[in-house]
Amino acid sequence: MSSPRLPGADRRSFLVATASAAATPFLGRPSRATPVSARVDPHEPFDATLRVNGRDHQLSFDVRTSLLDLLRERLGLTGSKKGCDHGQCGACTVLVDGRRELSCLTLAAAAQGRAITTIEGLATNGDLHPMQQAFIDHDAFQCGYCTPGQLMSAAAMLDEPWGPDDADVAEAMSGNICRCGAYQNIVAAIQSVRKTH
Repeated sequence: MSSPRLPGADRRSFLVATASAAATPFLGRPSRATPVSARVDPHEPFDATLRVNGRDHQLSFDVRTSLLDLLRERLGLTGSKKGCDHGQCGACTVLVDGRRELSCLTLAAAAQGRAITTIEGLATNGDLHPMQQAFIDHDAFQCGYCTPGQLMSAAAMLDEPWGPDDADVAEAMSGNICRCGAYQNIVAAIQSVRKTH
């Protein structure tokens, strides 16, 4: 016997209420450019300036938009991959204020006022990031689908307090899945950079 349905208790209403509640603390923060109301109508476009790879982008988007979807669909930055879209594979990893975040679980609105770096912004002045070069040197990828997320996590890991052993690297990278099983080469690549960092 099924329980009676409450009025307005459908999946869409739940998602709208959840996204609005999650975004409210971030949207209520004062901004120097444009004051934002603490109450956000999820049916109205949200205006924000996002700083991605050192460039400001003025955008208007649905407040429920994930950072991953905004990067891929609005800015054309398709390096971050949509693997599981549930925060379990790590293919969508980007850096936000220098720390790794799963962009599929991050609301784009919550990234306003923060520095976002994607795989497209990891190299500087045409020179590969040392981690990118190490992945090439150690053949640390096969199909390449997970590689952008692996690289972003590995780059962030350089500034995190992990131990020196291969097991420590494997633990630090456990949120990034490689379906091809290139883990041994990934660890070798990361360790080669850690020795000189």
